Amino acid sequence: MIHSDPSLQQLDRYTPNDLIKSFGMSSSQALCFLQDFQSIKPFELCQQFQKERITPIPFHHPHYPQLLKTIYDPPYILYAKGRTELLKDKKTLSVVGTRHPSAESGKIMKNVLDPIIEQGWTIISGMAMGVDGMAHQLSLAGKTIAVLGSGLYHPYPLQHRQLFQRLCDTQLVISEYPPSARPERWRFPERNRIISGMALGTLVIEAKEKSGSLITADQALDQGRDVFAIPGSILRENSGGTNRLIQQGAKLVCDWHDIIDELSWTQDE
Repeated sequence: MIHSDPSLQQLDRYTPNDLIKSFGMSSSQALCFLQDFQSIKPFELCQQFQKERITPIPFHHPHYPQLLKTIYDPPYILYAKGRTELLKDKKTLSVVGTRHPSAESGKIMKNVLDPIIEQGWTIISGMAMGVDGMAHQLSLAGKTIAVLGSGLYHPYPLQHRQLFQRLCDTQLVISEYPPSARPERWRFPERNRIISGMALGTLVIEAKEKSGSLITADQALDQGRDVFAIPGSILRENSGGTNRLIQQGAKLVCDWHDIIDELSWTQDE
């Protein structure tokens, strides 16, 4: 549809037969599409977005992240709240990890991320409990982007309401879901492709062998991005996933140089 009508000026002229013949829709899909489209009130929607300081960033928008355009299934639109210019940053690193970090994880993250943040890198994460939230908190002094698994009207988790507000005021929060979309279990692994897709590389801090963080790492590998992991004791469950990633070829991180040296090389390419 976008290929045949890039500016989408014909949308309000399509009949059910047009949709069936031109775009391979079934009759029920065509009717559902038209009902949805005709229920939208663009002027009211724009007013609402302006009031809430929400900026829709469609695929052809100049601020749409260039790296995200290169993945297999980029979202057609992003809903953004905050400093949309951060979407143009080229020095980007995704940081993910367990929702239940160890006592020493804070020291590890500060040791590794502080120098990276000071050098102007933008940290991308999912605003989840644990490592994600800690990554955003550390990055408030620099630049950070949160990618939600829900709409902007329903930030999740509730414990991060205050963090969400700070990110909207001083950083950037985005979602591929309409602002009214509520959190759904399936949306969180789906949004992980955006967390990895917007960054040159993904750093996994602590993760169990079966966790959402490893889904993000797998997405990063599928997208041709670098994956970094911080090793840990074989006696700790939260180290199982990161140690396994290293065994499978992820780059072992001893200090921040291991990340920057690799990603700076990738940038030059």
